[in-house]
Amino acid sequence: MFAYLEGDLTHKSPSLLYLLAGGIGYEVNITLQTFSKIQHLEKCRLYTHLQIREDAWVLYGFADEQERTTFRLLLGISGVGAATARIILSSLTPEELERAVAQEDSIALERVKGIGAKTAQRIILELKGKLFNKKNTGTISLPVHNTTTEDALIALVNLGIARTAAETAIRKIKDAATLSVEELIKQALRAL
Repeated sequence: MFAYLEGDLTHKSPSLLYLLAGGIGYEVNITLQTFSKIQHLEKCRLYTHLQIREDAWVLYGFADEQERTTFRLLLGISGVGAATARIILSSLTPEELERAVAQEDSIALERVKGIGAKTAQRIILELKGKLFNKKNTGTISLPVHNTTTEDALIALVNLGIARTAAETAIRKIKDAATLSVEELIKQALRAL
């Protein structure tokens, strides 16, 4: 609904701020990462995400688009709500989260308050290949150790197929190593 809000900061705290824009004072929930970037500013632009719940409309603001995109990806994970996503992004920058996912470092995620081993593994599984470093550094962080077979397995699991069934189907395919990920997925689906 709102792509971003730009205006005067009338109140700031590490988790919440009031932003005056167009004569309206918006209450915006923020992460510690955003707070550290805007704490000394009097005016700013926040990229927003509006969550409409049965009992409230809650506005979340982020200092940059990468953090908002990461927040939205986290919301798409079963068991990760807005409060948990905000805690994750308050504890880890999007780059640190990307690194933890790429390196399958569940310990880094488990250090975040409220994240257990199962949730950490689910975050890694579901975000693998979705997070990319948006900065123009000349390099793109890609998942390490992934093969075509592993990529196909992840895709099949994300489609709701049990991991053991997906692994069995992939093993049945002749010359799996020479096929593209898409073709491997198609053949595995036929083999189920």
